[in-house]
Amino acid sequence: MSTAFKVERSVLDARWVFPEASNDIIQRMMSDFSVPEIVARLLVARKVPPEQIDNFLFPRLNRDFPDPFKMADMMAFSKWMAGQIIEGRKISAFCDFDVDGSTSAALLKKFFRHLGMDIPLYIPDRMVEGYGPNVKAMHVLKNQGADIILMADCGTTAFDVLAEAKSIGLDICVFDHHEQGEKLPDAKWVINPKRHDDTSGFGMLAAVGVTFLACVAINKALRDANYFVNKNIPEVPLKEWLDLVGLGTVCDMVPLTGPNRLLVRAGFQQMAFKKNIGLQALCEVGGLKKPATPDDAGFVLGPRINAGSRVHQADLGAKLLSSEDASEAKNMAWTLNDCNAKRRTIQADMMREANDMIEQRGLADNALIMVAGESWHVGLNGLVAGQIKEKYGKPACCIAFAPGMSGELEGRGSGRSVAGFNMAALFMAAKEAGLVIKGGGHAMAAGFTVMPDKIPELDLFFQAEANKIAGGANLISEECVDGIASIRGMRPDFIKLLQDNVGPFGQENPEPRFILPSVRIVMADIVGENHVRLQMTDAEGGLRMKAVAFRAVGTPVGDILLSSKGGRLLHLLGQFKINHWNGVDSVEFLVDDVADTDTGLSSSKN
Repeated sequence: MSTAFKVERSVLDARWVFPEASNDIIQRMMSDFSVPEIVARLLVARKVPPEQIDNFLFPRLNRDFPDPFKMADMMAFSKWMAGQIIEGRKISAFCDFDVDGSTSAALLKKFFRHLGMDIPLYIPDRMVEGYGPNVKAMHVLKNQGADIILMADCGTTAFDVLAEAKSIGLDICVFDHHEQGEKLPDAKWVINPKRHDDTSGFGMLAAVGVTFLACVAINKALRDANYFVNKNIPEVPLKEWLDLVGLGTVCDMVPLTGPNRLLVRAGFQQMAFKKNIGLQALCEVGGLKKPATPDDAGFVLGPRINAGSRVHQADLGAKLLSSEDASEAKNMAWTLNDCNAKRRTIQADMMREANDMIEQRGLADNALIMVAGESWHVGLNGLVAGQIKEKYGKPACCIAFAPGMSGELEGRGSGRSVAGFNMAALFMAAKEAGLVIKGGGHAMAAGFTVMPDKIPELDLFFQAEANKIAGGANLISEECVDGIASIRGMRPDFIKLLQDNVGPFGQENPEPRFILPSVRIVMADIVGENHVRLQMTDAEGGLRMKAVAFRAVGTPVGDILLSSKGGRLLHLLGQFKINHWNGVDSVEFLVDDVADTDTGLSSSKN
């Protein structure tokens, strides 16, 4: 890959590069599919095969919907489940407390409500019970009369708990997407595209996607058994609930490739119809005037749904998303909004303490940064780990403490990673080594439970493993650049063109990133607690554009931007966004990285 604008080392120690792209292929793609050059260039850079371009650009439900029965055991499970429904066995659901779990729970609630069954939902308390199923919860559901537990967004590595559940007569059906260990748990069914024997190719699905496909399969099995005819009820209106699938998929930050592109596009189209009372209430509370976008899901809706679990109201998100009472939904939406405001304050305090700890102990030099605080909130450790990762560009773990199910104090750790460093594998290895009680998740985001006296040894283990991956070197990362733009030439229509053709954006289909070369910073100040707000022009002046660098105060990006006001020229790397204000659309820029054009950070460190 060729270096962009000779930036070999930005302020974030990154080399800016253009991805390999054959001009002949780009020209042929423009001709064959009638797309603009920038769209063709992005498709080539994202390595979309020619035979998949039509599906990528224009996914359609009637053509591209994933076949549920490609997943291991789905056919047998759906027939069995239809039989259990017909027999009238008692069903409950146990789902994780995040957005993926909450949307899965709401989907199951709606599905069985349509069949005339009001199934209980059990969402574990994030602070008390932690992630995943626990023995106490299994006994609670059994004592409530459950015969079958549908377990969403967890369960794949819960060997002991599921063994106990089986021993007390529960049939556990797991709908999950987390990494499998060496074996599967002793459940009645495990529907997980990451099973070692699953050949569906649906490993990118979020748990809500897996749950939705399971519902599609059950619906077909019930149809084949003449259930709907015999009951004289219509089939389940699954398409109406795609909004939940789109929301959960975006918020869980799974790859937006393959079936997920279709599910997210169709999901947000469905969301625009405002049929989900709870979602609509949340949009209103969040101040969304236009139909929600995937960006709104990540920054407005998702944080509010998650907020309940961070302040001992873990089931509030699932209740809101499955509500059919407008007044109740509005009350729950406002409660979640209040929870989110409280969460922000606590998170800011934790981050300040974590930063002090990192600076005082010199932790920024470590291959993996791990911090722990006795007074910290266990529901926010993942968010703080993410902020540390963003600030220092290294894998990060944050540990908070809470009493476990036995009453003994436990460390609840959450990790956020960088490309090439599998956090889930690290935590699973720590479990194998006897250093953590529980550990697993995804490559980029995972969690663990550790006894306090094991933390020093665990830190040494993490550092040794991280150093193996980094090779002991201070790595220079590479930041891919999709194009070069100018302030005077940028228009909202261009951004809409990218969103309509190449979006939705997310993991493995990142938002296009552009260099604004030699821009002049004419104004820079701090907005909020830690964001840097800018106004800038092209080098020769003229039209001004607004920009923002989120959470940049105290970082190299924030330092150089704030010191450059008054006309200093800089290269900026980031994404364009459309700002809707008073009925007018304008283009703004989100700054990810900066390189100095005067002294040239690239030339000074070559």
